[in-house]
Amino acid sequence: MSSPLQPLGESTSLRTQLCGGLRAEHIGNTVTVCGWIARRREHGEHLAFLDVRDFSGVVQCVVDNETDVRSEWVVQITGRVQARPDGTVNTNLATGEVELADCKVVVLNSAEAPPFPIDARADDVDENVRLKYRYLDIRRERMQRNLRIRAKVNSAIRRAMESQSFVEVETPFLMPSTPEGAREFLVPSRKEPGSFYALPQSPQLWKQLLMVAGIDRYYQIARCLRDEDLRADRQYEFMQLDAEMSFVTKDDVLGAISEAVMAAAEAVLGERPPQIEQITWLDAMNRFGLDKPDMRFGMELIELTSVFAGTEFKAFAQAESIKGLRVDAAKYPDAASFGRNKLDALTDRAKQIGAKGLVWMKVGEGLVLDSPVAKFLSDEERTSLVVAMGAQPGDLLLLVADSWSTTCEVLGTLRNDIGRPPVHEGPYRYVWVIDFPLFVGINATTGKPQPGHHPFCQPHPEDIERLESDPMSVRALAYDLVLNGWELGSGSIRIHEPEMQRRVFRQLGISDEEADRRFGFFLQPFKYGAPPHGGFAFGTDRLVAILAGEENIREVIAFPKTQSGSDPMTNAPTTVNPAQLAELGIRLLPPPAKS
Repeated sequence: MSSPLQPLGESTSLRTQLCGGLRAEHIGNTVTVCGWIARRREHGEHLAFLDVRDFSGVVQCVVDNETDVRSEWVVQITGRVQARPDGTVNTNLATGEVELADCKVVVLNSAEAPPFPIDARADDVDENVRLKYRYLDIRRERMQRNLRIRAKVNSAIRRAMESQSFVEVETPFLMPSTPEGAREFLVPSRKEPGSFYALPQSPQLWKQLLMVAGIDRYYQIARCLRDEDLRADRQYEFMQLDAEMSFVTKDDVLGAISEAVMAAAEAVLGERPPQIEQITWLDAMNRFGLDKPDMRFGMELIELTSVFAGTEFKAFAQAESIKGLRVDAAKYPDAASFGRNKLDALTDRAKQIGAKGLVWMKVGEGLVLDSPVAKFLSDEERTSLVVAMGAQPGDLLLLVADSWSTTCEVLGTLRNDIGRPPVHEGPYRYVWVIDFPLFVGINATTGKPQPGHHPFCQPHPEDIERLESDPMSVRALAYDLVLNGWELGSGSIRIHEPEMQRRVFRQLGISDEEADRRFGFFLQPFKYGAPPHGGFAFGTDRLVAILAGEENIREVIAFPKTQSGSDPMTNAPTTVNPAQLAELGIRLLPPPAKS
């Protein structure tokens, strides 16, 4: 006797079941499904098999061969669930034990042949074609899965934040320009010709004002926009969990955000990640060369400056810092087979990143070093080098002698180039990077320091006394969350005292007068009792991509832009009617002459 079908939340007036929900226990029941014809196969003179697809999966339907339906036609099929005949069970399908028989087919809509197959074969189709017909691309199992993972992540984040007493507040989309950050998208004002709004790079200012307003714990899954070059982990438009908390320390913020991230991961993967570890920015740079360390594999950088302290080899003697990278032949068998072409390519890559050169050494039997520079090193230096790097026969040693920042960046990048697995491959290694510099580098135009994160980060209390005398040594109470070498997001404890904010502005070359003009609406409220507060924001697109097993965030966004910033489906960006420009008081310059 068949088991009765339970009513489903997805049932409607046109269907009783989803295509992908039918199982052996439903045998004997008469059901109605709706979907698209994924495939038609002839079976003898009288029968045909139709694979009918909706978002939940595919079910096979046995119909009369005279039934006139084709690929991607929209149909309603009513039939009796029966077991597939012996030898025809499809173990690759969740519904592979059953099929619908005695089917009545109603055509709800016909369709033209799609420009590419609506299945896994579309992965090999040119991306521009997929994006031009994105509404068809999304019908595929891969895209359905990715977008539903995205929904799970958003839902889990909301539950986690609300369970911690955060309040969801929407912030404005039209705001004043704050050009000290990334490049903005500007919106001309019709009411005030010559004036512009900016679209939010983040709700940073608004959420801090909400702390002044006493909201205490704010969050929002916010849409943000930055006019930056696009790549695998960056789009013009992106979504982020944005949060701010009052009366907190760094650890309070890290704890709250960790809870949201772990809840999102558990919702997708079915298990909760371990407690997220922490590493200081300085330690990350010294060990991994980059402030977004991928900690899934070894190959940590090795400090060698002291090994060559008295060297007569000029390239090393004049260097501020010398670091090495050991490519372990036991873990990376390719190391021993690096020919001259590969080594030259590594050298070129190092120079592209900023190094003056790259020293390579192959470790042979008896720990003999094979390298064009080995003859310039003393016996003691060669021995000390082998010991310091833990070298073994077959290893490849890569050395860079330059400024500290250059040695870190070059070898950190080469480390990723050589050893880094795809970003979505396990294990998932989350890490908080803390204690970033308050300032990084000098602005070539102003001669003043540049902010490490943004101008609103609270200086580390142990370093405040050096803010004016040695600003580049001051740490910030700033932190990033990194997963498998991708930066998910960043945050900080904020400056909540007006005078401290002005001190930081002065170091950036922003006078009190300019600060009042540009940030007056933000600074004024801080005079009325701003609580100590801090926050964080992380990109949900990036988190979803990794959890979904994708290398590019475009695969987890419904309607993304191409790498060039265009939308093949709508042809955006497009020109606009001259009358619209006139109404806004805008006149376009002629396009630059082509060289």
